[in-house]
Amino acid sequence: MGIGTLPGGRVSGAPPGRVAAVDCGTNSIRLLIADVDAAGLIDVVRRMEIVRLGEGVDRTGRFSDAALERTFAACDGYAAEIAEHSVERVRFVATSASRDVSNRRAFVDGVRARLGVEPEVITGHEEAALSFAGATLGLDPGLAPMPRLVVDIGGGSTEFVVGDGAPSQAISVDIGCVRMTERHLAGDPPTSDHVEAAQRDIDAQVRRALVAVGAERAHSLVGLAGSVTTVAALALGLPEYDAEALQGSVITADQVRAVTADLLRMTRAQRSALPVMHPGRVDVIAGGAMILRSIVDASGMPTVVVSEHDILDGIAWGLRSV
Repeated sequence: MGIGTLPGGRVSGAPPGRVAAVDCGTNSIRLLIADVDAAGLIDVVRRMEIVRLGEGVDRTGRFSDAALERTFAACDGYAAEIAEHSVERVRFVATSASRDVSNRRAFVDGVRARLGVEPEVITGHEEAALSFAGATLGLDPGLAPMPRLVVDIGGGSTEFVVGDGAPSQAISVDIGCVRMTERHLAGDPPTSDHVEAAQRDIDAQVRRALVAVGAERAHSLVGLAGSVTTVAALALGLPEYDAEALQGSVITADQVRAVTADLLRMTRAQRSALPVMHPGRVDVIAGGAMILRSIVDASGMPTVVVSEHDILDGIAWGLRSV
């Protein structure tokens, strides 16, 4: 389904152009309520909850009862926000983990009961296109010249997209910060053998993805989602997590390598003490950083342009023409 023809639940009496987008991934569930017009998005509410919906999915093939309970509790809170702000249209998108499970119906029914809309379990290609749209919305062409390679490192998968004003090639591969951590990075910190096994897994998937999207055509690399922004916050030495400072910031390939090496040497307690670290990313940030490092190394890009805007913004932007 094209980005410009997205379904959404309509609510009567809402301000024209006010929409709600929900992105439910492997690690987090996020809400954006925004006013949308031809010029772009104006945030009304932006929230994130770490619910770890995909916890154990790589091993069991199903959502655990505890993960569903955490996710449904977040949905209850989001439903209250949506009602309070008189939203006109709602779209709920579920990504990587929700494509893979045997008990998907329990998830779908639980979301519908709370938010009144059918969650759309989108394909990896749809996820990539939405990520590209959100990440590049309003991005300075001088900062990130086109064509751009846009990478969205999630919990269960990573999306790779190459395009100019719109995506031309896209692929989603099953490497993400949660999946790689659960599969390989045991130990506190992980052993060198575990790190090497993870790196082999990641590198093989990254090389395949870069070939599939024709990444050699790209003139810039744009990175988005929590693994990228957290690595950037550490590279820039921010005293606390600051979304405004991170949006449009640029980090070098050497900074990515240095931060990744540091994270892999740290214990869980040391990572927890970092001032920019969200508690829900402590266990999985090293896996996400390894994916970013592999992308930088394999693509040969000297820098990463950081975007705080992502699939959530793409979902909201698409609702403008419903």
